[in-house]
Amino acid sequence: MVLENALSWRDALAGEFDKPYMRELQQFLASEKAQGKQIYPDDCHWFSALEITPLEDVKVVILGQDPYHQPGQAHGLCFSVMPDIKVPPSLVNIYKELYSDLNIEPVDHGFLESWAKQGVLLLNSVLTVEQGAAGAHQGKGWELFTDKIIRTVNERCENVVFLLWGGYAQKKGKSIDRERHCVLEAPHPSPLSSYRGFFGCQHFSKANHYLEINQRQPIRWTLPMRTQLA
Repeated sequence: MVLENALSWRDALAGEFDKPYMRELQQFLASEKAQGKQIYPDDCHWFSALEITPLEDVKVVILGQDPYHQPGQAHGLCFSVMPDIKVPPSLVNIYKELYSDLNIEPVDHGFLESWAKQGVLLLNSVLTVEQGAAGAHQGKGWELFTDKIIRTVNERCENVVFLLWGGYAQKKGKSIDRERHCVLEAPHPSPLSSYRGFFGCQHFSKANHYLEINQRQPIRWTLPMRTQLA
């Protein structure tokens, strides 16, 4: 486990990889691989959220739970899938809210990297999963690591917007300093809960309003079409 291209995060998380829980997590993942289990995303994408969004650039944090567990979907950014993969139901609903809130038309893919490059930290609580087994890697140590990431943003950054969708994310974000940052909460965008208040929450416009009044560049939520992706 190495943070290849995330110097600011590597400095901020110094020593975390040597802690007992992280060593146990590494042993668990090595054992799973040795048993021939397919783990998603590929290990080169485990820390993509940190590598694409440097600590000093974080403006918005969106918290997910664990990666998609079907082939070809997960690539290290929560809610995001690779460009040639069908858009998952929760992301379909995110696009619906984007259209309702900011009149942004849905795109023909679910690849959210352009958000990440603008400072949207798309962070899952658990960074790996076994194929076809949702939640299989929960309770193995990733949650402690991502708690540390959230604490680091909370302590080292100013005027960040945290979008906490669903009870799991809201519980994980309980310790965020709400005087220093903006915390927006809503039900999860899953089809099971989106009609309980995710639709109509206007989190995208509210996030940009907060950034603007704090002299920060707003997020360009419009995504490029698939043909425009590099």
